[in-house]
Amino acid sequence: MTKLQLITSQLLDIINRLADEATEIDILTSFVMKSGVKKLVPALQKVAARGAEIRIGTGDYLHITQPDALQILIEEVPEAEIRLYKSDGRSFHPKAYLFRLGENGHVIIGSSNMSAMALTGGVEWNVAAQNEALFEEVLQEFEAVFYNERTIPVNSETISDYRSRYDQFHEKQSLRVQWTETEEVDVMFSEPGDQESIVAEEPETYTILSPRPAQKDALTALEQTMEEEYERALVVMATGLGKTYLAAFFAKHFKRVLFVAHRIEILEQAKKSFLQVHPNRTAGILDGHTKEKEADMIFASVFTIGSKHHLHTFEPDAFDLIVIDEFHHAASQSYQKVRDYFTPKFFLGITATPDRMDNKDVYGICDGNVAYRIHFTEAIQKQWLAPFHYYGVYDDTDYSALTWLGSRYDEEELLSVQMRADMAEKIINAWHKHKQTRTIAFCSSIRQAEFLSSYFNDNGYKTIALHSGTKTISRPAAISMLDGGELDIIFTVDLFNEGVDIPSVDTILFVRPTESLTVFTQQIGRGLRTAPGKTHCIMIDLIGNYRNADVKMRVFDTEPDRKTRDVIPAVPAECVIEFDLKAVELLKEMNRKRNPRKDQLYFAYEDLKKELGWRPSYLELHLHGAADSKMIKEFHQSYPGFLYAIGELNEEEKAVFRQFEHWFVEVEKTGMTKSYKMVVLRYMLSKGAEHWLDPITPLEAAPYFHDYLTSKEYRKRIDFSDRQGKKLKQYNEKAVADLIANMPMTKWSGSSKGLITFENGLFQLHVGAAGNKMVYKWTQEICEFRLHGYFERKENSINK
Repeated sequence: MTKLQLITSQLLDIINRLADEATEIDILTSFVMKSGVKKLVPALQKVAARGAEIRIGTGDYLHITQPDALQILIEEVPEAEIRLYKSDGRSFHPKAYLFRLGENGHVIIGSSNMSAMALTGGVEWNVAAQNEALFEEVLQEFEAVFYNERTIPVNSETISDYRSRYDQFHEKQSLRVQWTETEEVDVMFSEPGDQESIVAEEPETYTILSPRPAQKDALTALEQTMEEEYERALVVMATGLGKTYLAAFFAKHFKRVLFVAHRIEILEQAKKSFLQVHPNRTAGILDGHTKEKEADMIFASVFTIGSKHHLHTFEPDAFDLIVIDEFHHAASQSYQKVRDYFTPKFFLGITATPDRMDNKDVYGICDGNVAYRIHFTEAIQKQWLAPFHYYGVYDDTDYSALTWLGSRYDEEELLSVQMRADMAEKIINAWHKHKQTRTIAFCSSIRQAEFLSSYFNDNGYKTIALHSGTKTISRPAAISMLDGGELDIIFTVDLFNEGVDIPSVDTILFVRPTESLTVFTQQIGRGLRTAPGKTHCIMIDLIGNYRNADVKMRVFDTEPDRKTRDVIPAVPAECVIEFDLKAVELLKEMNRKRNPRKDQLYFAYEDLKKELGWRPSYLELHLHGAADSKMIKEFHQSYPGFLYAIGELNEEEKAVFRQFEHWFVEVEKTGMTKSYKMVVLRYMLSKGAEHWLDPITPLEAAPYFHDYLTSKEYRKRIDFSDRQGKKLKQYNEKAVADLIANMPMTKWSGSSKGLITFENGLFQLHVGAAGNKMVYKWTQEICEFRLHGYFERKENSINK
């Protein structure tokens, strides 16, 4: 039975009462004000002190949310997860307060935003309901917004970025909004039919239940991985090769399976695929609507199973196999909870597009074990995917005149150049010249998709704009119409990036600047699936002087290691790649005018700093930054040198860097045929900032050295694989000490130009920075990066 209560005043009292018992609190309001935050902080702090989960979401619509209010939240309740929905002008008006009290769920929905007046004395109507089914439904909708791609984490970096936009917005208004605790007014807006919809896909079906060639190769590799006693692995398979079915075939080795993804469409499709391979097993969905926890195979939303309430209903060893789909998301906080809690017999990550293009983050998650990898160009060469004919069409738009916001162009400025009749006419002409029968067009915004669809329709074509706000047609219906030839084009924004396959699509149209190589690769994959009568996929791409226009070409390149790079990549023999002459000249000019790789490194750093909320460490930039970290050494000699060059250091840090630059370069550039130098340095650093420069003996370092290289299977396999190393797998203190004395101590001292000595059995660093915490910290960062990079490089060379 549902208990309902109308609340017209003093909502804060009810929130405080529920918070006293809550194990989870989720709040989503269209804006937050300092006054409201101050009212709620005491209750939130008590909840956080009990270890309960707190998530607070708000939005930037009309820039009413105060930057200071966000700052108070992250400072006063650091345990809470705070996120900001970037509306880009789309109305955003939710007001919901969710409390989980044991098995009971309480929902308050109404008119109250997070301001003092709304929570206490204002004219507000809210309804409180106690109903578990309703609570779970609202929770799912909350998570759909909270983890939407438009919703960013709130930290000091993102607040700083929002504050500049907030100030700029209000300076443009005829009356600058100045809010005070006594003068607050909650302005209510509503635009009917603008709520986001979630439409389930019809999952594809297969009639053949035996593995395909790519799946056979991957299964063999996974079985070999298990024989080598790995417990974690990643498989990278291009879109269209059947990575979900691969996971289903692999699951034959295990009794109970957990499959985790971030979208219900992926879960439903995976459930059907697994049941076709395992018809005698039970399968269940675990998400906001459905709680089927007893099945043999559970397909779980990461946001649902990642909450403490659901996570702790399972024992850590409840599953024999855990599969993480779309593994390029797996470094996120939501997936981290799942990985840290469960202890399966085997952990499998599957993806078509590993983030940052090179699997760097797999080392922290899968012990560096890439069991199998096949790029879409290789799959085309094996005739497992359709060839492509790529046409680079020149776009004379001057994107350099647009404001760059660190990871994207200012949307209003971008729209001003995109929503022009002459631009639309150029797109129609390029599409008409090269198209085949069924097209997906990727746009940069909903308004651009609507504009182009309308323009094409006015010119006699049958198109629709399909996006999160579409109400006139469901996604399955639109897909069916395109597949059946009733539509020429679907203009979309990001709906078809992952988890949706339409094999009959034979034309991909790119009418947006490329901001992410991962997204670009996903979108390419939408056209490469094979289908009856389909000989190849046409790709039509507008090439302008936007950022990454030249860099993105590397996703097609079958010869990425060429020392001399042409702007036109080498592609499989079955494929065609052609550019307008002006497009080629533009790409060459971009290469001449600037160093795109250097720019890419800087923007990757800035993006990651905003994502994390702090200055990334060297290893963090390597693992999670959208750039090749080898450029640090190439352009700046060391990571502190990079920070110095981009103006990230304060005056004290600059002075320290200049004084000890020679040491940082030595640690960064010293040769490493084995990991031994950095393992010894890591031992010295383990003694802390005050004593890391104390001299050591080989015998003293031997236990740490041996333990580090044998504690992980991949380290032992890589660096103890030769004749001498095999002898040392069984610990022998003198033998290990003799090895350390020879290499690295003797060799490093001989090549360090006096910075390092090994005399009379003592190994010593002559850095002159005892007790200097900055030198210690930067040395530690370089050391950890080099160790990680060394094993990563060795593992990749083995897997090739």
